[in-house]
Amino acid sequence: MPLLGCIADDFTGATDLANTLVKGGMTAVQVIGVPQGALPEADAVIIALKSRTAPVAEAVAESMAACEALLAAGCRQIFFKYCSTFDSTPEGNIGPVADALVRRLDAGFALACPAFPTNGRTVFQGHLFVGGALLSESGMENHPLTPMRDPNLLRVLGAQTDGAVGLVPFAVVEQGPAAIRRAMTGLKESGRRYAVVDAVTDAQLMAIGEAAAGHPLITGGSGVALGLPANFRAAGLLPERADAAALPEVDGHAAVLAGSCSRATLGQIGFARDRMPTLELDPLGTPDAAALTAQALDWAQGRLGGEPILIAASSTPERVSALQARIGREAAGALVETVLAEVAFALVGLGARRLVVAGGETSGAVVSRLGVRQLRIGAEIDPGVPWTYAEGAGLRLALKSGNFGARDFFLKAFEA
Repeated sequence: MPLLGCIADDFTGATDLANTLVKGGMTAVQVIGVPQGALPEADAVIIALKSRTAPVAEAVAESMAACEALLAAGCRQIFFKYCSTFDSTPEGNIGPVADALVRRLDAGFALACPAFPTNGRTVFQGHLFVGGALLSESGMENHPLTPMRDPNLLRVLGAQTDGAVGLVPFAVVEQGPAAIRRAMTGLKESGRRYAVVDAVTDAQLMAIGEAAAGHPLITGGSGVALGLPANFRAAGLLPERADAAALPEVDGHAAVLAGSCSRATLGQIGFARDRMPTLELDPLGTPDAAALTAQALDWAQGRLGGEPILIAASSTPERVSALQARIGREAAGALVETVLAEVAFALVGLGARRLVVAGGETSGAVVSRLGVRQLRIGAEIDPGVPWTYAEGAGLRLALKSGNFGARDFFLKAFEA
């Protein structure tokens, strides 16, 4: 039975977490949506939901259904995974989902740590940084769905929950697992429901993970999972594994589908533009899903089969805002997701077997359209992004969070 049960609020976040666990020697399977039957065999099972931007009640209900499935399978610890940029709104969904899980698990308390130093996400004095900038000055303030304009995580989380939020500061974290454990216990005993925990290095994340070995619930980004495999190994529950990342080989055409509008993805598209066949769709100029899909497929059919191709529907913040003003915020997001999902489905029909998808919402739409229900997690391409194998479909998929990956990621993925 699985040791660790994980609930992720989007698809790329789920693969990011699974990647961390696989690197720690745990086998991991990502399940798409709340499972209806038995869970697959793996040390860690990650249930990927599309709940980050769902209505609060829907996000809570889906997360609780996922939790019940994981508990029924015998998972010893539950991990609620959200983005390393704490993507949410003043209403949720991080706080409401965490509240429901705390109550269901009778935990009374949970840590909150989105830090991922390898990708430049650090937490210091309760404030979230991206690179050297505060979250609110990192570009995330322009996110089309979850604009993050406040870097103070105690304030952001506090606005989403009726529980009190405390801080385990850097000076305590530097002292190691025992000090972190004492600080969290003290916060719980003083009535705090959550502790935002500072972290600026992987070593600190390992210490935080060790300090939380006995916690029924952990919440955070994938970074705080770094220390969890060692906990299970120390308890004699996890054997040493050398093949946790092994995946079947797959041959077939290759393509990249980009829907994210993050700075990182826009930079990756710019880098790839002169190095691989690239089509940049214009949803603002042609806000019609059928027309954009036809344009993409007409272009792709003459190019698919040689080197990897790139089809992008990403736009600058200004053009995204203009599209939202023209057709509405939800319709704008649905337009891009629908187009790239239909393009992915058609490309697979034309023999594509290796797909890179950029953007959490886009990845969710593509995976759903392809009917993929399980992903076996393989080797890492760039921090937070592994190749996966879609069991039953015979596909290799790399689902990339919009903010992740080096500038040459789209080319590097097919060299890996």
